[in-house]
Amino acid sequence: MAEREGGFAPLVFRLHGGAPQVVREVLLERGWEEYDEEEQEEGDWNLYWRSSGFRKLDYENILPWQRLNHHPKMSQITRKDCLARHMRRMKIAFGAALYDFSPAAFILPNEHTKFLGVYTKNRTTDRGKSHYWICKPVDLSRGRGIFLFEDIKDLVYDSSVIVQRYITNPLLISGYKFDLRIYVCVKSFSPLVIYMHQEGLVRFATEKFNLASLDSLYSHLTNTSINKFGMRYDTDKERVGRGCKWTMSRFRSFLHKQDVNELLLWHRISNIVTLTLLTAVPCVPSSPNCLELLGFDILIDASYKPWLLEVNYSPALSLDCPVDVTVKKGLISDIIDLMNYRMIDSFRQKGYHRKRSSRRYLRPEGFLLPKSLHATPSGCKSRNHSISSSSSSQDTLLCSVNNANCPFHANSKSIGDEKAPQNFVEIDSTRQSHRNTTSTIFKLPSLHVHKLKSTAVQLNSMTQDKSVPPCRVGDFILTFPFNEATWKASQDQADVKAIVNEVQKLTTRLATSFNEKERIKMESRQSIGVGDKFEPLLWGPKDPPLLSECFSLNSAK
Repeated sequence: MAEREGGFAPLVFRLHGGAPQVVREVLLERGWEEYDEEEQEEGDWNLYWRSSGFRKLDYENILPWQRLNHHPKMSQITRKDCLARHMRRMKIAFGAALYDFSPAAFILPNEHTKFLGVYTKNRTTDRGKSHYWICKPVDLSRGRGIFLFEDIKDLVYDSSVIVQRYITNPLLISGYKFDLRIYVCVKSFSPLVIYMHQEGLVRFATEKFNLASLDSLYSHLTNTSINKFGMRYDTDKERVGRGCKWTMSRFRSFLHKQDVNELLLWHRISNIVTLTLLTAVPCVPSSPNCLELLGFDILIDASYKPWLLEVNYSPALSLDCPVDVTVKKGLISDIIDLMNYRMIDSFRQKGYHRKRSSRRYLRPEGFLLPKSLHATPSGCKSRNHSISSSSSSQDTLLCSVNNANCPFHANSKSIGDEKAPQNFVEIDSTRQSHRNTTSTIFKLPSLHVHKLKSTAVQLNSMTQDKSVPPCRVGDFILTFPFNEATWKASQDQADVKAIVNEVQKLTTRLATSFNEKERIKMESRQSIGVGDKFEPLLWGPKDPPLLSECFSLNSAK
């Protein structure tokens, strides 16, 4: 294993076949090393990234210094049929008005009769007015198998599909349809912690929108995997330009020239993300060593109402054009920062140093543990947690596995917490070259964590880390929780009703507070301070910045 300056092993990433190349590029630029199964032990890695889901065993065997890039059971919202069921359930529970961002949907063949009844009723009551529908396979991506129809005789399918009402009045730019690819990172489901990336993609169809030609996929679908094969992909299209993508920042500049309440629009999109992820909270088990990158596809109609089209599992990270490079490399780098490996990796490195030397730990600047932790850590009452040469690696890791209150637990401090210990090894996020040093094998000590489970559970039950997550990491903005009320309601068994109530209160406040006098009033209210731990950040593309990015969310309580 190659070592950093001062004798520290570099962070190690492991990629499964099919993992995006951009992930490898970014990690190597940051000084990481790629896992080599022939030279390294099974557990000798910090990040395992794969496009497909992990096995149950992978979640069960996760070690304290490791991270997986998927939460379990995410198909609950990324499969189109599952998402439709959850949306229907939430509409019943909280009212159709709150979840009106999801077009009416039917899962076929099970709901074919129900769809036929709605189709017939529409034809009868609207006196022959045209209604358009879009049919999608429930488990395919990249636009595969999608088609539009008006007459039910054209509805032909041979697998499970979802039929949705087609939005016939999309907002167009010079006649071209587009949608927004919003990148969302779910740091945790218990408590629910959501970050939205300020940068994203605007994806265009490459033929002008035309309901008279339902067979033209280049006119109605915005998937890059389809449009890059269109005849007009490389032509300079009016306002859109070449290719089929903008950055979200460029779209934000476009919106500035329109007569639209931008802040309310971005907030409604943020609401869509929060309310959609709330549907999955009861289904996804707590997995603190995981995080999830999702791609939310949002369509904006001619009245500037945002609609949820679908939620993408492992959104495409290929670099097909300069816009992709701009957006996706920064996105991956910010995800790595969200994982906060400064303290997590200290456990793995401690294993290497114990294997290499039997000497008592010293206290030089820059060593693995801060000086204050060479005494028995507060919150870890047992003498088993003292750091000494007689402690086994199992003892050292005891409070790391399940005790979130332990000072050197991975989750006990957030990245943005100014009170975090300063002597931990910090990973150089700006490093631009990869060290090609010859690897030396250092084996990890065996970790018999199961023998310590009962003690760890007792420690965990004493106290839980309730520290508020950082409001900003790179270009990721914390969008949930957004105040103390939502933070409290998302703990343990999430109080979905209380969360929904807070979302509605904030939306109402934003919708009625946009004249200049009221905006100044709210900004002055922020300067007084209201005692909330949450910084007043609202998600929205960063360039140009939101005019009201600074106004307080706290009074939504």
